[in-house]
Amino acid sequence: MAFSSLEEIMEYMEKHHVHFWEAVLEDDLAQRDVTREASMEQMRYTWDAMLQASADYEPERKSASALAGGQGKQMETYCTSRTPLCGEFMGRVMTEALKTAESNACMKRIVAAPTAGASGVLPAVLIPYYETHASQDETVLEAMYTAAGIGQVIALRASISGAQGGCQAEIGSASAMAAGALVSLEGGSGKQIIHAAAMALKNLMGLVCDPVAGLVEIPCIKRNVIGAVNALSSADMALAGIESRIPPDQVIDAMKAVGDKMDTSLRETGMGGLAATPVGIEIMKQLKNHPSFGNS
Repeated sequence: MAFSSLEEIMEYMEKHHVHFWEAVLEDDLAQRDVTREASMEQMRYTWDAMLQASADYEPERKSASALAGGQGKQMETYCTSRTPLCGEFMGRVMTEALKTAESNACMKRIVAAPTAGASGVLPAVLIPYYETHASQDETVLEAMYTAAGIGQVIALRASISGAQGGCQAEIGSASAMAAGALVSLEGGSGKQIIHAAAMALKNLMGLVCDPVAGLVEIPCIKRNVIGAVNALSSADMALAGIESRIPPDQVIDAMKAVGDKMDTSLRETGMGGLAATPVGIEIMKQLKNHPSFGNS
């Protein structure tokens, strides 16, 4: 039976004397009836795909709408020409988030983690950490199991769909997954992992899904950046011993309640929020007359 709460994972850890990531791995083995080696190989394949997506980024490539492309390179140039206000490591995180999110908009191969629209958040924290901390592949894979376990519980108790729960369900969930993964990489406890996830999720609670012209480009790409940055701050707070006053599972339940109350115009319909601004409406009109979109 798949874990239905983060508390269940904690109870499993205590009962079987395993780490958070091992509890998730063992659940995967039971759920899919596969060997440990097969499960690890699948996770390694996913990690390799994240690395490849970053390596294959094409700064000159534009999305079909021409609204996205090149900003990952802009951020990279900025970060290499001076020290970013938020520091070198954070600059690399922001760059990776933009690269992957832009690659998604340009129809390139990415890893949906947990969705394509939020695909830049997890690799944005994992890749720079891997490169700057000389981390081993196995350690990253363990962190990815941690992220997967958090995402699984959120999907089961609430939603990872922007159409169902707003952008809090996509970028928010991805940020919670990334926060937990970072704590795992730093050797944090299971308690620290779930509180990092809770803080990341509640920091973005209420975030609406308002794609301009219905495309996963504006404001989606830049929201991947805030999801990654939020994950870092939440992980550091948890590692410092700071906890969410609201229990992690209750934070997830609250996110669901907020999503359920969210107006339809704010759930991926492209009808409200930024999509309904004068410029947002003008972009939609222009794209309707564009050869690539006019007949869609």
